[in-house]
Amino acid sequence: MRRSPLTFSATTAAAMALVAALATAASAAPTARSGTSSAATCFGSAHSYSKPDGYYAYPPEGDTRILTTTSNCADINIKPNTNRYVMVCFVDTGCPSSYTLTTGGQWNTIETSVPDGTDFWFLFRSSATSNGSWAA
Repeated sequence: MRRSPLTFSATTAAAMALVAALATAASAAPTARSGTSSAATCFGSAHSYSKPDGYYAYPPEGDTRILTTTSNCADINIKPNTNRYVMVCFVDTGCPSSYTLTTGGQWNTIETSVPDGTDFWFLFRSSATSNGSWAA
């Protein structure tokens, strides 16, 4: 069966459009260091925290644990169970930022573009109990 030139051209055009669409989708797909994949890796490696009543810091004063950033996250994030004012303090440089009002039940970025291997802790404005997760 012989194809007509019009049918062949339409088929070829459709195939070319499909190839172009697939190439565009492949180049727009997130990489391990950006977009959705990065968020999944970052929040998938989250740690739980439980700050006891009467303390402002997590880990609490007297606790020898230190929190450290990893290659999983570019930022320091916290997901408290309730709204909290929180700041990040760095072991080497102290508390350079002001408090950030975080929304309970969702991820909140407190510090951005923090190098891997940076030691830090969270400082809360309230000494009330706080529970949730953090990722860095």
